[in-house]
Amino acid sequence: MLTKRIVPCLDIKNGRTVKGVNFVDLRDAGDPVVLAKQYAELGADELVFLDIAATLENRRTMHDMVLKVAEQVNIPFTVGGGISSVEDVDDLLHCGADKVSINSSAVKRPELINELSDKFGSQCVVVAIDAKEVNGEWLVHLAGGTIPTELNLFEWAKEVEQRGAGEILFTSMNHDGTKAGFANEALAKLSSLVNIPIIASGGAGTMQHFVDTFKQGKADAALAASVFHFGEIPIIELKKELRKNNIEVRL
Repeated sequence: MLTKRIVPCLDIKNGRTVKGVNFVDLRDAGDPVVLAKQYAELGADELVFLDIAATLENRRTMHDMVLKVAEQVNIPFTVGGGISSVEDVDDLLHCGADKVSINSSAVKRPELINELSDKFGSQCVVVAIDAKEVNGEWLVHLAGGTIPTELNLFEWAKEVEQRGAGEILFTSMNHDGTKAGFANEALAKLSSLVNIPIIASGGAGTMQHFVDTFKQGKADAALAASVFHFGEIPIIELKKELRKNNIEVRL
C-alpha cells in the first residue's frame, strides 16, 4: 500500500514565505530556504512552493530560490505560479525542482498539459485546481481564486488526467484558511473519478482533519501551510497520530 504524504506549502512573494486566510491578508512566515530545510528535517514528505506574485521580475528571484532549495533539501519539491510554457518548466527543472504545478495556464490552454507531459513525463506535471462550491456546483476559479469560470471541477479533473497530468492538487476555496477541515466529500468524489493521486488542500486545522481527509476524502496527500509554519501541528506528531489510525505514513 502506498504511504500517504504530508506536504507543507510555502506561498512565496518577493522571495519570502507568506500565508493568508482565504487568499487575502498575507502574513509573513519567513525565509523559504530555511523553512524548506527545516521541514525536510522534521519529516515532511514533499514541499510545494507557489509563487503568488509571479511576474517577470519575480521569475529570477524564484529561480535563485529553487537553486538554493535544491542544494539544501533532499525531499521532492514542486514549484508553481506563472508557469505557462515548456521553456518555463525546463528552466525550473534545471534549477532542481522535481515537479511543476500549473493552474490558470492549463485552463486557458489545456494543450499545455499534453506538451509538458510529452516532454518531461507525467510524473513531474501537477495540475492545481482551485474550486468553489457555488449553489451546489463545484466551479473552477482562476488567478488565486479571484476569477470564477463555468468549468466544473469534476469534468476538468477528468480532462487533465486524460491530457497527461500526473497529480491533481485540489484546493477548496470554501475551506481554505478556515481551519475547519478539508472538503472531504468533493475529494472522495474526485478520487472515484480519476486514477491519479489527489493532493487535498484547504482547511487543515487539527490532526483529526488529516485523519479524515485520508479516510473519508480518500486523498493521497494532504497539503497545509499555516498549521505547519506557525508550529501548531508538529509533522512528526501528526504522523504518529495517522499511524495510530492505521494510515500508512513514512516515519
